[in-house]
Amino acid sequence: MTNKKVLGTVMIIVACTFWGISGLFAKALFNVSSSITSMWLTQTRMISAGVILLIISQFKGDRPLQIFHNLHDAWVIFAYGFFGLVPVQFGYFMAVQYGNASIATVLQFVGPFFIIAYLAAFRHIPPRRIEIISAIIAFIGVFIIATHGRMNHLAVTTLVLFWGIVAAIGVATNTLIPQQMLRTNRVPSMVVTGWGLLFAGLALLAIHPGQPHIPNLPIVWICWLGILIIGTLIPFQLANNSLKYIDATTFSLMDAFEPLAATIGSVLLFNLHMTGADVIGSVLVIVAVLAINIQIPIRHRGSEIG
Repeated sequence: MTNKKVLGTVMIIVACTFWGISGLFAKALFNVSSSITSMWLTQTRMISAGVILLIISQFKGDRPLQIFHNLHDAWVIFAYGFFGLVPVQFGYFMAVQYGNASIATVLQFVGPFFIIAYLAAFRHIPPRRIEIISAIIAFIGVFIIATHGRMNHLAVTTLVLFWGIVAAIGVATNTLIPQQMLRTNRVPSMVVTGWGLLFAGLALLAIHPGQPHIPNLPIVWICWLGILIIGTLIPFQLANNSLKYIDATTFSLMDAFEPLAATIGSVLLFNLHMTGADVIGSVLVIVAVLAINIQIPIRHRGSEIG
């Protein structure tokens, strides 16, 4: 392995680990006060990160305002933000709020299977055998996590399961909507993500303008900045830059570090008790997603902040 490939691999491992850690910061925030909501966190994170990325892109010479010269591009980016980034981020934080970062991240991790389902249903691209087998394994894993193997019992609440699946669907829409735009390099990826975040955050603010009373405590702002910087800006840059040195397959395989980081952190910091069923289910999901990524690399982080 060359030095550049080692560098790229380390960069994506750190990026995925940081995305997993962001869920821990979110859980710590929710534990501080019930007035801190997923809606407020998603709104403020999206708007702040979007503005910062657009400012950076302007300094890089990407001319972010150019998208308004092409209304089609602007609408695609808005759709990417509202139908892609909103479910993947709001759904994820809701799953963290009602459950924990570990289960939220593992449920979100099945997102690629919704991409496979979409391609089969609407683009008439039949799934390969490995994808069908992997999908069955992944959903068995989710079933085990959700029920611990008992048909008449839910080990996690329906809200956690619902919002985790919403986040997984968001991974799919977040990947598919801007795919053509990013593939043709018509608009720089940082501009797409910056405007997508800003559009999504402003749309959520318009839908839910009421703001909760946030306790003015150091721990609140430390965690919020952790989500913004460690969970958003740094991993986004690391992930994009890693693609200069590694291929998409390596990139996708390193995604496994996100649920691993979230799970280990939840055990160490929040005393999460992992049952045997939790471990088996999580391993099945991770192995299944890794299997399809070996066959068909999915570059969903190029257009997503985790």
